[in-house]
Amino acid sequence: MATRSKATNSPRNPAESLRIDATQGGVAITVKVVPGASRTAIVGLWGDALRLSVAAPPEAGKANAAVRKLIAAALNVKRGAVELVAGETRPLKRFTIRGLDVDEARASIAHALRSRRV
Repeated sequence: MATRSKATNSPRNPAESLRIDATQGGVAITVKVVPGASRTAIVGLWGDALRLSVAAPPEAGKANAAVRKLIAAALNVKRGAVELVAGETRPLKRFTIRGLDVDEARASIAHALRSRRV
């Protein structure tokens, strides 16, 4: 009869399935954005992407600016370190963040997901 391994006391990393790619000088992440929400927050994961809601409407770049600000706050970097590289007019977007490695980014996102802060 097969036995199951016992659960460990350490909490599962909620960002473990999030795709974070190393780039030159930083990392890249994919986010699924829900604009026009009642509040701006990190909602959770959407497949291998980070799911965010922003109160800003999807017009004239307002939602993208809110997403940049949210990512910068969650990862504790300056807003200028966060750059939208794909998906400007789509809900699925790709951002690069300068000055972090994959482990730092994953730890910061895991903390934000656990505490639902930002």
